[in-house]
Amino acid sequence: MSNPLEQYRDSHRDFEQDASANISDNPFEIFQDWFAAADEHGELEANAFVLGTTSLDLQSSLRIVYLKELLDKQFIFYTNYNSQKGHEIAANPKVSMLFFYPKMARQIRIEGVCTKVDAATSDEYFNSRPRGSKIGAWASHQSDVLSDVSVIEERVKELEKKFPNEVPRPEHWGGYQIDPTHFEFWLGKESRLHERVVFDKVGDDWKMYRKNP
Repeated sequence: MSNPLEQYRDSHRDFEQDASANISDNPFEIFQDWFAAADEHGELEANAFVLGTTSLDLQSSLRIVYLKELLDKQFIFYTNYNSQKGHEIAANPKVSMLFFYPKMARQIRIEGVCTKVDAATSDEYFNSRPRGSKIGAWASHQSDVLSDVSVIEERVKELEKKFPNEVPRPEHWGGYQIDPTHFEFWLGKESRLHERVVFDKVGDDWKMYRKNP
């Protein structure tokens, strides 16, 4: 059986050398290159990432969400504003992101500040969704206790009648944008001497350095 790390080395020799001398000094360019490579290598749902938030009592929580767009250097995803993550983002907008690509032995860690996108952006994306997803955005009181599945099924029936044609975007549902302040690009090696290339935002610029594995 072929070793995926060896396959990676055969096709990505640039990172086997001095990463700081061979990759872009722009973290967004690196992200886009790695994201495209993940798709080309057949990584499952390359746009899925772990979103980390923190509650007021400093309890961290994680979940998988989907990156929908990288717009003006902002990472965009959509959700219910009244969900657990929505409440935690409102209390503490500092969040973290993690993309993991096991076939290529790569991961991307990002930290930044999360805020709501404008209503027009949320409307445009919501209107592109299938009708069932639109109804679901209304029907789900996301993260609340559900006494029985029949409760949400009944809500769906009521909403189907309420919105026989167009389904408007509910005010409690929309997009978030993450403005990154920190990137770490990690490349796994069989030797365990992994590559870790880091970018910290300093003013309008990015400071690039490497970390020990």
